[in-house]
Amino acid sequence: MIKLLASDLDGTIVSNNQITTDDLEAVERLKQTDVKFVICTGKTYVMTKDICHQLEPAYGIFGNGTQIMNIQTGKEIIRNTITNTQIMDCLKIAKKHHLHIHIYTDHKIIAQEKLDYMAYRNYILYKDQVEFEIVDSIENYIKEKNPNILKLILSGEKELSKVKNEIESKEKVTAIRIKKCGQYIDKVVGKEYEYLDIVPKHITKYQALMQLSIYLGISMEQIMAIGDNINDIEMIKHAGIGVAIGGSYKRVQNVATYVTKNTVKTGGFAEAVDKFLIETRSENVYSRRI
Repeated sequence: MIKLLASDLDGTIVSNNQITTDDLEAVERLKQTDVKFVICTGKTYVMTKDICHQLEPAYGIFGNGTQIMNIQTGKEIIRNTITNTQIMDCLKIAKKHHLHIHIYTDHKIIAQEKLDYMAYRNYILYKDQVEFEIVDSIENYIKEKNPNILKLILSGEKELSKVKNEIESKEKVTAIRIKKCGQYIDKVVGKEYEYLDIVPKHITKYQALMQLSIYLGISMEQIMAIGDNINDIEMIKHAGIGVAIGGSYKRVQNVATYVTKNTVKTGGFAEAVDKFLIETRSENVYSRRI
């Protein structure tokens, strides 16, 4: 039986900072079960505080696995971040390829020269929740402030596979490549682009979910994972039940146990919760009574 539900946010439960009534009601039904609800997002904790307050998950995996928190107590369980030295080396590569740079700390999003691409998207969506700062040089900012950095994002309008390979060949990091192009264009900023999310080597949502499962004494077979994007593939593939939201990347759908008929805008999350958790548990209770 599933004991933990791990769900992505953007494109899975949240669409442009909005959550459907169906999905909110599904979360309330989920609370009446013994299933632990965990959000797994590429965002930092400070960016999702309002959503966490609304959804009330038990735990949160943030920054694609760089941070694991007990939401109910507000305490951090695990932090997996790259070093400032590694970041500085990545910045040299970013400068060579003329990429836009922004970083995330526990309380801020700092962009170099201007807000653009994902940094601008986050400003539009989270300017009332997160402090934004624009600096002339991220490199100088790190040298002067020595901040505790949770995430580094490199963005550009060109194809970034070669940059990804260059970074990963020189540094002990993983560069998660996300394409916001074609049908997946960033509609918030109205622009096509790609970005690299730089995290420690072998740290992904899946690896963080494994760390949390060990912490909680739950096997991966007892986990249901829901998502829509490339960074959700591993956790969906290795979960006991892996669900892809309707309209998600084909690569995500290809590894899923089930693809919802509904999209994020029409309650795909609620469809999955009711199909695999609510109805199944009701049937089990009925069987035990018989």
